[in-house]
Amino acid sequence: SIYSIFETKGELFFRKKERECLEWILSEKKPMIISLGGGTPCYFDTMHFLSTIEDVQTIYLKTSVSNLTERLVDEIDQRPLISHLKSKAEIAEFIGKHLFERNPYYSQAKLSVTTDGKSPLAVASEIEKLLT
Repeated sequence: SIYSIFETKGELFFRKKERECLEWILSEKKPMIISLGGGTPCYFDTMHFLSTIEDVQTIYLKTSVSNLTERLVDEIDQRPLISHLKSKAEIAEFIGKHLFERNPYYSQAKLSVTTDGKSPLAVASEIEKLLT
């Protein structure tokens, strides 16, 4: 499990394996949609790497701290980076700090879609319009 990898080998090992998997998946050269975790774009040169691949579109699904907090509060035990946090306020603070730190990477995406207040279907529809 991701949690086990973080515990036994550390985050950097996980991020290296994550990048290797991403490269392997993209080498398939098949039409696909890949949803990356929030940390993936922030390690190594992943955003630059993605921008160099023909026909790859990167989309930042921009979500507020409050919405991300609501999504993650019930998943705390499955999320190694936040499993040590004790309250919703601590989770929100952690998310806010990480969004700020990760923004330079996220802002390299070719497209951006705000997700707050939108259903998954509405977000998908907005993405579809941007890509056509």
